[in-house]
Amino acid sequence: MNLVVGSTGLLGGLITRMLLDKNAPVRVLVRSGAAAAQPALSKAEGAAEAFHGDLKDRASLDAACAGVTTVITTANSAQRGGDDNVASVDLEGNASLIAAAKNAGVKQFIFVSAAAVDESSPVPLFAAKARAEKVLRESGMNWTVVAPHAFMDIWFPMIIGSALGAGKPVPLVGGGKRRHSFIAVQDVAAFAVAAAGNPAAMNRRLVLGGPEALSWTEIVEKMSQILGRQLEVQNIAPGSPIPTLPPPIDQVIGNLAASLEQQDVVLDTTQIARELGVTLTPAETVLRQMI
Repeated sequence: MNLVVGSTGLLGGLITRMLLDKNAPVRVLVRSGAAAAQPALSKAEGAAEAFHGDLKDRASLDAACAGVTTVITTANSAQRGGDDNVASVDLEGNASLIAAAKNAGVKQFIFVSAAAVDESSPVPLFAAKARAEKVLRESGMNWTVVAPHAFMDIWFPMIIGSALGAGKPVPLVGGGKRRHSFIAVQDVAAFAVAAAGNPAAMNRRLVLGGPEALSWTEIVEKMSQILGRQLEVQNIAPGSPIPTLPPPIDQVIGNLAASLEQQDVVLDTTQIARELGVTLTPAETVLRQMI
């Protein structure tokens, strides 16, 4: 039995659906009051066993892990609020889930983190993910950390899609010159599913990027070629809000976009993709899906 935690999110939903497509037994942890993992269940309603629980409720995690061989978690507090925060979810919640999995005799724990995390990171979420990775490595279970770089499916719509929708120039921080190995969400899901029960992925941190490293200037050029017209761009200063996004996310994304322009992040995932049998999705495919 595979337990997916975070199945109501984009990535967790894709992982759940891919497992179901492989006819793998799936249990999904659904928070009380949250909608069932509809994207995951659309192909075969009821194929996944919905189990009500919460990362803040250790007893529910113990019950959810009973009879489970593999745990895959994508859950985080990024889009939550109230009692769901970095401390309660990303630190204490992940630690509780790891402990519950160990007590239940889980054979493999797959934790979706991020490529650039560090316990001393000024970004609380990244610091918490790094600490959760450490707890997992020291748990004694077989573990796999899936550590992707920035998602194409999230960043492309926020920067380019929002500008197209508003009929305004594409905002590029500092000229958008730094190159990044953006990765498609579906590829991250494919890596997580391929890692389940795979000896090649055991006790290993998989740092993942897409098939090509691109700057925002190059991404805009690709979209211009797809649309058949040159997109206008607007250079904005680092730290400025993204003018085509609503507040308060405009400032949040503006700060993150500025951090992307601090250095190139070029990752070669070719060997990992070959080992796990994953075909990487090019940026052009995701850009075409946007329109």
